[in-house]
Amino acid sequence: MSEDSLVEQALTGGAPQRFGWYRFYFEDERWEWSPEVARIYGYEPGTVTPTTQLVLSHKHPDDYEHVAATLDEIRRTRKPFSTRHRIVTVSGDTREVVVIGERMHDNSGQVIGTQGFFIDVTPSEETRAAIITEAVAEITENRATIEQAKGILMLVYRIHADAAFDLLKWRSQETNVKLRALAEQLVADVRTLHYDETLPPRSTFDRLLLTVHQRVRAKAAGRDSVPES
Repeated sequence: MSEDSLVEQALTGGAPQRFGWYRFYFEDERWEWSPEVARIYGYEPGTVTPTTQLVLSHKHPDDYEHVAATLDEIRRTRKPFSTRHRIVTVSGDTREVVVIGERMHDNSGQVIGTQGFFIDVTPSEETRAAIITEAVAEITENRATIEQAKGILMLVYRIHADAAFDLLKWRSQETNVKLRALAEQLVADVRTLHYDETLPPRSTFDRLLLTVHQRVRAKAAGRDSVPES
C-alpha cells in the first residue's frame, strides 16, 4: 500500500462519502448526476432521470425562489457559481447542501453547460454548535499540510473534519492528483489571498478548489500557474 493510501486510511476513519458530481446542459436542459447525488436526494441510483423540474421540486420552500433565480442567472450569464441551500429528500428529511459549478465547454471552446459537485453539509445536532470552533482549532494547531487544508475547508464550508477530508479525497480521486499534492497546493493558494479581518467571498475559495489540480499539474510540468482572481 502506498504512503498516500496509508495516510488516507489513517485519516478518513471509514466516513461515508457525502459528495457527488453533476452536469447541466443548457441547450436541452439535460441533467446528469452521480450515484452519490441521487442518494443525497434520497433516490437509489438509476431509478430516476434528473430534470430541472425534479431538481427544483426538492428545494426547501423557503429556498426555492433563491435557487430558481440562481439557475436562471446561470443560463443567462453562463458564469461559475456556488450556492448553499436546503433540500427536502424523498423521505421528507431536510438536508443542507453546497453546490459549486464551473463552465462546461465543448471541443470548440463554447460554453454548453455547467458542471461541478454537490456537498451534503448537514451537521448532526450534536456537532452543529462546535463546527466553527473545531475549524479554527484545525487551522491554528501545528498540523500537517493535509490537516491545514482540512481546516480551511471546515471554516469556509462550515463542515466537520471527516467531511472536509472526504471532500479533499474525492477531489483527489476525481482529478487523479495525489491527495498530499492537492492539499499542499490548496494551502499555498489560500496563502496568496489578500484580505484583512474578513475572509474573501466563498466564491473565491470555490474557484481555488475547482482548479487546484490544474496548478498541481502545471507545477509538475514546470509551468507557472496562478489562481484566477
